Amino acid sequence: MSDTLHILGISGSLRRASWNSGLLRAAAEVLPPGMALEIFDLTPIPLFNQEFDNPELLPAAVQQLRERIAAADAMLIATPEYNYSVSGVLKNAIDWGSRPRQSSPFIGKPTALASVGGRFGGVRAQLHLRQIGLELGMHILGKPELIVPAGWEKFDAHGNLTHDPTRHELRALLEALATWTVRMRG
Repeated sequence: MSDTLHILGISGSLRRASWNSGLLRAAAEVLPPGMALEIFDLTPIPLFNQEFDNPELLPAAVQQLRERIAAADAMLIATPEYNYSVSGVLKNAIDWGSRPRQSSPFIGKPTALASVGGRFGGVRAQLHLRQIGLELGMHILGKPELIVPAGWEKFDAHGNLTHDPTRHELRALLEALATWTVRMRG
């Protein structure tokens, strides 16, 4: 691991003006020293098909996702909540990334969760992500949590974060992720 912690950011939304994608862009602006953030776009990931559950048969976009996860020191996942759970887009990417099980790049990966949503801010999606992460052997940061309710009040029409208190909470989450990552890797 180099002196700079490489964080892979993944948004569970494909919408251009997504609040969760906007949260990742804001994370890049408030990174503590010694951290770098790469945002991975899930748009090219096809629907999971177990017939391709073989390293030689993986679609190129899936192989790239797995490589980026493996290369990252830690992950920051920002997800909306759809029907009391994570988005299908995010779950699909996780299913691809976790297969085949014995070579999953998620195993041991320090990960912070964030969510922006409506009234409850995506808390139920985060709970499901914690369950999924436990099954995959991820090291998910417990605290602080970043759950942003009423996204329409905190982001502009283009999905850009405009709410300074949320920006400060995001910085605190990133600082905790850095500490967590060093502890997990140490």
